Formats: sequence, structure tokens, C-alpha cells
Amino acid sequence: MTCFCYTKPTVPLLDLFVARSKILSSVKPVRGEHLVALEQASGRVLARDLAARIDMPGVDNSAMDGFALRVEEIGESGLPVVLRVPAGAHVSTLSEGGCARIFTGAPVPSGANCVVPQERTRLDDAGRVYVDGEARPGANIRRRGEEYREGDTLLTAGWTLDAAALALLASQGIAEVPVLPRLKVALISTGDELIEPGESFAPGQVYDSNRVILKALLEQLDCDVFDLGILADDPDALREAFIAARDGTNLVVCTGGVSVGEEDHVRPVLDELGELSFHGVAIKPGKPFAFGYLDNGSPEGVPLIGLPGNPVASLVGWQLLARPFVQGCQGREVPPLQQFAVRAGFSRRASPGRRELLRVVLDWSGSQPVARLAGGQGSHMLRAASQAHGYLMMAADIDVEEGDEYPYLPAGQFDA
Repeated sequence: MTCFCYTKPTVPLLDLFVARSKILSSVKPVRGEHLVALEQASGRVLARDLAARIDMPGVDNSAMDGFALRVEEIGESGLPVVLRVPAGAHVSTLSEGGCARIFTGAPVPSGANCVVPQERTRLDDAGRVYVDGEARPGANIRRRGEEYREGDTLLTAGWTLDAAALALLASQGIAEVPVLPRLKVALISTGDELIEPGESFAPGQVYDSNRVILKALLEQLDCDVFDLGILADDPDALREAFIAARDGTNLVVCTGGVSVGEEDHVRPVLDELGELSFHGVAIKPGKPFAFGYLDNGSPEGVPLIGLPGNPVASLVGWQLLARPFVQGCQGREVPPLQQFAVRAGFSRRASPGRRELLRVVLDWSGSQPVARLAGGQGSHMLRAASQAHGYLMMAADIDVEEGDEYPYLPAGQFDA
């Protein structure tokens, strides 16, 4: 029997952090800039630094409801109320010997040097104000420009425009925002066994969950996703799809067909149409991760990420390697992996030669969190992945002992 396995010599598996460093060193952020309305900018990436147009606060204003006065004029005879200053009023002048009824956010009258909260005051029948306790100059006054001054940098290029960032820009009266173009990503699944959700199922077939996972994750990162569907395990079909994707997108992401079996065609087709940068990472699940470039005539070409076919392996490869690459290509700042020590609530044999990312939930019933397995750990088992709080990262060749501490990677850091 003739074997048609891919016979290019293999190289040692890359350590996870070496692979992560290698793929991030290949990032080429998208270029360009266009203006979008503030209300349409959520999730977009800022193209350039933005500076403050006005001081914030714009005037000295009151931090609470109360009375604005001169500290040195407080006495046993009380102070008459000579002004009423609501939020939005113009700056007024406080005459000597009087105080102003003032509300939160209202401009402090010229001459006043303190705001006394209303709960620390008393009014007599004549409407004079008496202060209980000590008052000090500057108390409860928000000074003009204390947060930032006109011309100060508000947000820097590469900032992801979340709700707080949009509110900051709105507070400056900014109605249009310069953003980077969206990253265009082609998405492909490969496998003769795959069918679409909703189609009739026959023994031996598998519903394609990888494209569902990856399309959702790419859209959460505000990418423009071009879904090229399911391809059969056929090198000609894969070659045609890669060429079409290469010529119309910034990045190609495919799942399945990245191992070295007879029906795994991604690596040989990539070698034919471009260049393989690396293939194989020493992690479980996620070992058959591939990264390279499709030649489009430019010096670098169009990057291609090949993720494993098993859905949990594909998810792990996305979170640890593909996602930071996409973020970098979008012009976003790529944060380091968040990890901290957590005690294991189980024992487990090590995986030879590879770090293992165990899907775990944290048990908070004791004084400290304890990691417990979320369920079956097979790379095809989505149930545990869907319920896990994060990953307990086992070192290669070192068994997990119940009660010992190991690096824990919270899953929340992989949210958009």
C-alpha cells in the first residue's frame, strides 16, 4: 500500500512562549485611517493620538450639594444665602459676608474658597447658614484642569475604543474619531467529514463547530470575516481557496488538515504557494499549529494561520497564539499572558514533551481557590471548554500533585 503522507522532514516542536514570541515578531499592523462617527466607533482601534480640546474640568466646580463660602468668614452669627448656583450656570461672584447655595457640578463662584456639604450645615428661621465642624480652604472643589489640560494626550494610537474611551471623547465634544481599517480575515474549514449545523447527520460525519467558534471570536475582535465555508480534503480545492483568500484579505485562518497524514494538505499547499514559518508547538491540545505566508508578490505576503481540526485544540491555539497575532495586526497593544499560582484539587500524569492546558473551574468554597477539572480533557470535548474558568498549565514531563500550586491562566483575558 502506498502512503501519501507529507514527507518533508519534521523539526522539533516549538515551546509555547518561543512560538508566541516568533508569531508576534511577524506582526505587520494594518495601515490607513478614516473617520467614523463616535456612535459607530465602539470596538474600533484608534489610528492616532487624540489630544484634549478643553480643560477638564472646564471651571472650578462643586464636588457635592452644599454651600460655597469663604472659610475665613465662617462665624457664630452664620452667613446669609446671597446666590443660588445650579449646574450649567455661568461663573458668578460671591459678595463678601455671604454664601451661595450650590449643587454638584456647578461652577464655584469667584471669591469662594470652600464648599461645605449640606449635611454639615444648619439653617435658622432667617435663612442664615451655620457650619458644623471644621471647614478648610479648597475642600470639595474640583479645580479647573485637575484631570487634564487642553492639549494633553487623551488616548494614544492603538487604543481599543470601549465604552469608557468613547465617553471620554464625548466629554470633549469629539463627534468623529480616526480609526484604523478593520482587518479582513478569510476563514476556512477543511475535512471530508464536516457538515454544516442543521444538515442531516449520518454516522461518521461531524458538525463543523470550528468555524462557529472562530467566526464569533474574530467578530468579537471587530474583524471583517470572509467565511469561505467547508472544503473537502483535496489539495486542488485548498489551493484555489488559498489563492482567492490571499488576493482579497489581510489574513487567512484555516482549521483542520494541518497535521502530517495523507489527508492533511495545508502544509504542502502552503509550501507550494508561499512559505512555512513554523509548524508544531509543544502544547496539548494544539500541537499541529502552523504559521506561514501566502505569496502575493509583496515582501512578506499574506499571513496564514493553520489551526488544528479538533475544536478544543483549535480554541487553545487561537487564544494563546492566533489571537495576539490578530490583535497586533489590528494595531492593538498585545498584553502579556495573565497567570498566577493556584492550588490543584487533583493529581494527574504529565504529558511527555508538551505543556498541557487543562480546562479547570475554580472552587472558592475554602479560604483559597482550588482548581478542579471542568470535565473530560480530550481535544474534541467542548463541554469542559465551555464551562471552564481558565487553564491550569502543566509543565512537560512533570506530574500534577494534588495540593501543589501551578500556573493558572484565567479565561477572561481571552475575551475581546
